[in-house]
Order: sequence, then C-alpha cells, then structure tokens
Amino acid sequence: MNMEENDELYPVAVLIDELKHEEVNLRLNAVKSISTIALALGPERTRDELIPFLNESLDDEDEVLMTLAEQLGDFVEYVGGPNYAYVVLKTLESLAAVEEASVRNKAVESLSKICESLDQQQLNEYYIPLLRRLSAGDWFTSRTSAAGLYAAAYSLSSPAVQSEMRQLFAQLCNDDTPMVRRAAASNLAKLTKKLQKEHVVGEIIPLFSTLAQDEQDSVRLLTVEDLISIAEILTSEETEEKLLEIIRSLCSDKSWRVRYMVAENFVQLSKAAGVDIVRQDLVGFFISFLQDSEGEVRSAAASQVPGFGEIIGKEEVLEHLLPHLKDLVSDQSQHVRASVASHISGLAPILGKEDIIQHLLPLFLVLLKDEFPDVRLNIISKLEQVNKIIGIELLSQSLLPAIVELAEDKQWRVRLAIIEYIPLLAKQLGVEFFDEKLGNLCMSWLGDSVYSIREAATINLKKLTEVFGVEWAKQTILPKVLAMAAHPNYLYRMTTIFAITTMASAVTPQVIKESILPTVASLISDPIPNIRFNVAKALETLIPLLKASPETNAVVEGEVKSALLQLSEDSDADVKFFAKRALTAN
Repeated sequence: MNMEENDELYPVAVLIDELKHEEVNLRLNAVKSISTIALALGPERTRDELIPFLNESLDDEDEVLMTLAEQLGDFVEYVGGPNYAYVVLKTLESLAAVEEASVRNKAVESLSKICESLDQQQLNEYYIPLLRRLSAGDWFTSRTSAAGLYAAAYSLSSPAVQSEMRQLFAQLCNDDTPMVRRAAASNLAKLTKKLQKEHVVGEIIPLFSTLAQDEQDSVRLLTVEDLISIAEILTSEETEEKLLEIIRSLCSDKSWRVRYMVAENFVQLSKAAGVDIVRQDLVGFFISFLQDSEGEVRSAAASQVPGFGEIIGKEEVLEHLLPHLKDLVSDQSQHVRASVASHISGLAPILGKEDIIQHLLPLFLVLLKDEFPDVRLNIISKLEQVNKIIGIELLSQSLLPAIVELAEDKQWRVRLAIIEYIPLLAKQLGVEFFDEKLGNLCMSWLGDSVYSIREAATINLKKLTEVFGVEWAKQTILPKVLAMAAHPNYLYRMTTIFAITTMASAVTPQVIKESILPTVASLISDPIPNIRFNVAKALETLIPLLKASPETNAVVEGEVKSALLQLSEDSDADVKFFAKRALTAN
C-alpha cells in the first residue's frame, strides 16, 4: 500500500511502515492506531488490504499480538458494519490459537463481542465452523480458547446447533489436557446461564460433577462458580438431591486452594443452596473454614462473616460465629486479623445495641491495639456502621482512648497511619465529636518532631476542611494554625506556611485574602531564609487561587506582587530565585 503520494494518507503510510518495523515499541504503537489506518482507508480497502496484511503479520511479540486482539474486537464498524463482521474472524481465530494465554484471552473476548454482531446466516456460515475448528484443534491452546466462545453464540443459535454445541462443550470438559478442562470449568457457569433447565439437569450437572471431582485441584477450584450458577437454577429440594454431596466434597477438599474458593464465595453459595442446606451443613463448614489450617482460607471466611450472619440470623451468629471470631482477632496471621477488622463491624446491624456493646466492642479494642497498622486502620475505617446503632457517646467512651493512644504512639509510622484515617473517622463521627475529642490532637501533630508527621498533618487539615466545610475551618482550625506563625521555633513557622498553603485550595478566595494572605505576608521579613523562600513558593501557589475570583483578583497586582518584589531583592539567592519564579509564572 503505497500512499505517500497522497498527502492525506501519508500518516497512515507511516503507521503501516511502523507495523513492519523491527522495533517492538514502534509496532505496538502502530497496532494501537490500526483504527486510524482503517478509517483512512475506508471499509472496502480495510477488508481487501489491511485485514490480509494483518493476517500475514501474526508472527510477532506477545504484547503486540495482545493489543491487536483487543483492537479487533471494536473493528466491525471499520470493515463496513455487521454485514462484514465475519471478515475479522479469521485473524482472531489465529490469535486464539497462539501459545501466550494473554493473547488468547483477548482474542476470545473480541470474538465473543463480534459474535453479537452476526446474524443467523453469518453465525452458521462463519462462527460455528470456527468454533468447531478450535474445539477440535490439535493443540490444547485452540481448545482452551474454544471453551470461552460457547456462551456468546448459544442463545443466537438454532436448537439443532445448540445441541451440537452442548456436545462439543462436553468433549472439552472431558479433555485429556488439564488446561482444557480448566478452561471448560472456568466457562461452564457462563454457558449454564444460557441453557434451559432441562439441559442443565440432564447434561450440565453430570459434566459439573466430573469436573468437581477432577484429579487436578486447579480444575476443582474453578467449579465453585459453576456450582453456584447451577444451584441458582434448581429448587432447594433439587439442590439437596443433586448437589449436596458435591457441596460437601468441595467444602472438605484436601486442597486448601479449593477450600479457599468455597470460603470466598460462601455467601453466594449459601443463598443459592437454600436455608435447609445452610442449617444442615453449611454452618458447620463455615466454622471449619474459620478454623482452617491455612490462613488464606480463614481470611476468606472472615470476609464472608457479615453476609453469612445475615443469612443465619442473630442467634446463630452469637452461638456459632462469635466464639470463633474471638479467636481470630488474635490469629497468628496479620492478614487474617486485617480481614476480621475490615468485616466484623458488618455484624452490627444484625446484633443490635446491647450485643454490640457486650460482644463486638471488646473485639474492636483488641484489634485497635494490634501491632499491624492495617488491622487498626481497617477497624477505624468501618466504625460508621457501629456508630449508627450504639451512638457516638458509647463509641467514644469505648474506643477513643485506644485511638488517642495510637495517635500518640512512639513509633512515628503508627502516628502517620492514624493521621491518614482521621478525616474518615471525623466524617463518620461528626463535627461536634471531632472538635471536642480530636481537634487538639490534630493541631499537636503540626508540631511533631518528624517531618513526615507534620506534612501529613497539613494534608489532614485540608481533608478535614473538605469534610466539615470552609466556615468550620475559618472558625475552628485556621485561627490556631495562623497563631503558630508567631512561634519562636522556626519549624512551627515553617509548618504554618505549609499548612495554610495546603489548605488554601479547600477554602474560598475571600478566606485566603482575609486570613491566609496577611499571615504569609507577615513572614516576608522572617530572619530564617528557608522561611522566606517558602513564603515566595506559597505566594506562587496562592496567586491562581486569588485570580479565580473577581473580588480577590486585584490583591494579586497589589499586596502579592509587592511582597514578591520585596523578596526578589532578598540577600539570599534561593529566596530571590523563588520570588522571581513566582513573578514570572504569574
């Protein structure tokens, strides 16, 4: 395709040359732009020239092929619309059979997307033969890709073709290669949702049963989603009759990875299985997951506690779950404790006020004192649910001392972690509680000996302003911050500049003019050069904020410019530099 003679198509010629280039990055960029090439060429030349060219260019790096596979999923409009959608199928079929899984996955996604554009005739003439070829491919790669293509075409096909598709899929479920069986197990749930109940009972359940007992745990673990999809179609009685033994088998599987998958999807499984199976079997299995020898399983089960608690009810939670949660808050695995901390507050709506105070708050206190920061922060981030039920007074009496203790911890990283969660805590607990209990604490961090704490404290004030509003900041926080500008210790004065500069974007230009600017200006003659050049940097930040409002715009040309001119003649080179930069930039 020689297009250099045509000025309009010259960029396209460059892109095509890049497709042939030896450099991977150039080819990758060109592939990302193939829609541009197609648009310039028009539908006919795209079909006749570009697609054949792409078919001959599939011996490339995996990253390039993966991008191509992804791009082709949106290529129907460039080849002339749905009537010509089949043109793209050949290229994607080749990509669906390559060795690299990421390329195949993208090709399957694109094929499924294009399948929706095909009419009945195109489906029978092009897509179904493609499906047959991939399903019967000599290499396992094509058969794994085939497994992901059935769900998209099933509902669009005739009953006779649907019957053939179920037979072909059954062959994949019984394939000799574990990778193919994995692909079949991974896609069985999607296909199940498209089938009539009689076919699920008569054909899918036997296939599922075989896969759920596969010798490879990597296959068995993928059948958990299949189990849920099938159970959602059946009645409770049918589930008990046809699936209960398999449920028991998966719940007690010798492989922790299978048990992990069951635990991670336990709420969904319980809802699909029905109340009788939950009471008869699943409560016991859930407790066994909470006590599992593998931390990953215990962690997954802990994440399901609120949802499962809602299913079984308050009495069952108190009798069966809470005793084991008391063990998990002291679990040897920090990840298990973090999972418990993140989800335990979800029991609050189930238990009610008295039981929260008696049973949950003691566990919160243990978790709040955990040595692992994520555990503490997960508890703090989820207090809103508890606050809604027991009220701020009880919550503050129980938990505030532990929070304050963490906020004053000798390890600065612990203090830093708490600071980062203060805005979230403040939002959950309200302005009155914050002003009374946490306001002074937030101000004390501005004078911390560790710079990272002081920096985080200034960001914290900005976030609090965004939570509680400008008027609150003007009345409550700003006066305290501005008062630090007169502190004899230069670090406090420096922190004042950082704090008000950071907060400036969260307040109004009028507040900047009336409160912040005078304080910044008062530090122009500070004896410490570091203070003075930070004043220049602060003014540079404030200028666009002041210019944003007609009422404060004049201040820039007056007070701000005057201050910067004074600093631009400073004896210190750094002060001069930042002052001149601010003047030039604005």
